[in-house]
Amino acid sequence: MITATASFAARRVLRIGYGALQLGRLHDRRGEAVALLRRAVELGVDHVDTAEFYGFGFANDMIREVLRSQGGVLVVTKVGADPNPGGHLPLRLAQRPEQLRASVENNLRSLGLDRLPVVNLRRLDSGPGLRPEGDQVVDLDDQLAVMTALRDEGKIGAIGLSSITLDVLRRALPAGIACVQNAYSLVSRDDEAMLQLCVAEGIAWVPFFPLGGAFPGLPKVTDEPAVLAVAESLGVTPSQVGLAWLLHHAPNVLLIPGTANAAHLEANMAVSDITFDAVTLATLDVIESRSNEVPIG
Repeated sequence: MITATASFAARRVLRIGYGALQLGRLHDRRGEAVALLRRAVELGVDHVDTAEFYGFGFANDMIREVLRSQGGVLVVTKVGADPNPGGHLPLRLAQRPEQLRASVENNLRSLGLDRLPVVNLRRLDSGPGLRPEGDQVVDLDDQLAVMTALRDEGKIGAIGLSSITLDVLRRALPAGIACVQNAYSLVSRDDEAMLQLCVAEGIAWVPFFPLGGAFPGLPKVTDEPAVLAVAESLGVTPSQVGLAWLLHHAPNVLLIPGTANAAHLEANMAVSDITFDAVTLATLDVIESRSNEVPIG
């Protein structure tokens, strides 16, 4: 049996939240976006993950409209990258201290908040995707200095880290870290030692790409024969098996699966009801872990 809630930023939250990245797909269907967020709250979602660059501000706009009156919903955002409309990628790095501060101010405005409950500093030291270059290579201490200053000013409630290495987490611990967001799934468990450090330190582990490959060349949980067999035996989907494994694997795991579809949202929320017996869990645990270090250009 898995516990339904876990500690996050000095409160208890449901272990399945909502990641707002895919809200951008509803940019021209605002009513559907509103209905989806309202449905998430009806299903018990009390923690939402967002960013200013999700849908070039659309996700934050929707969260402000729907959730600002929902005092029980913990809104988590991130800095380290800003929207880049018209660019090769939808975001550009913004790692310098003055950029981090500006990004916090932008999120405060777009979310309509006086204080951001949790802000993740996305360092981009690890995982698939971009790496900082030139003046975007910034020392961790300089970044933590501005993040802790913003916390002292009351603009940030808690600090998280994203796309980091184990060494970076160890260096950051004295600053007080609420969560770590790294790419992690049943088929990509490079960060197991970091996950276990988070368990020991009481830090929430919030995996992105929880089903593996979001880019070509990355392994996918739903391609695994053992996952397919377990899904068939339990009468659930392979995606649900992959998400449920994460909840079983460590007590500090919080999921933020994203979707633009209400039925898919309901399927994600149902994952907390999936239980594995010892044999099934052992079958999944021995699936080979492969690297997710596949940069994109």
